[in-house]
Amino acid sequence: MLKINELKKVFRTEEIETMALGGVSLHVTEGEFIAIMGPSGCGKSTLLNILGLLDNPTSGKYFLNGIEVGHLKEKQRTDMRKGNIGFIFQSFNLIEEMNVFENVELPLVYMKVKASERKKRVEETLRRMNISHRATHFPNQLSGGQQQRVAIARAVVANPKMILADEPTGNLDSKNGKDVMDLLSELNREGTTIVMVTHSQHDASFSHRVINLFDGQIIGIEKKIGILA
Repeated sequence: MLKINELKKVFRTEEIETMALGGVSLHVTEGEFIAIMGPSGCGKSTLLNILGLLDNPTSGKYFLNGIEVGHLKEKQRTDMRKGNIGFIFQSFNLIEEMNVFENVELPLVYMKVKASERKKRVEETLRRMNISHRATHFPNQLSGGQQQRVAIARAVVANPKMILADEPTGNLDSKNGKDVMDLLSELNREGTTIVMVTHSQHDASFSHRVINLFDGQIIGIEKKIGILA
């Protein structure tokens, strides 16, 4: 599914150079559920942004579905994101001026899916996420758990091959957090590859492997017994 070799990311200002990633190599197979853990500032979100084609590494190679993406033009990167990657953010990242239906529909609009097909897919996804009754509501009319369900619906409505989740339960109480992890686990069992950044050992327990980062480097990989063959 994805393979990265010796990825490095350096942030530079006029006076300071900061190494966010110091040579990270990782292979994620199709259908895996990967959790990335480590202290704040260790490079977790930087790595996720690179995997999601939202940022470029300073050096190293990144292969997505066998394609080396480092030299793709911006439009090609955008097209690859649309067809392959769904994003879930800790802050939900919903558009306040759009209602629930419109927020979930947005990826399909960008993909130029026909209106009738968009309506069908959004309605099906909202039903699955148990949020259909809020379709005409706006984000500020929803609870945190409901907003995250909408965010997950938006991430999956285009049937991406991979979901990238950045602290998906970080702003939720324990019950809503469990519901979100149950949804992600269900999607994974159906074949969706998931790469998740988390501080939560509980959330990481849903994964196949835990990648431990420290100071921009992988310091350990924990395989969950009995999940992967």
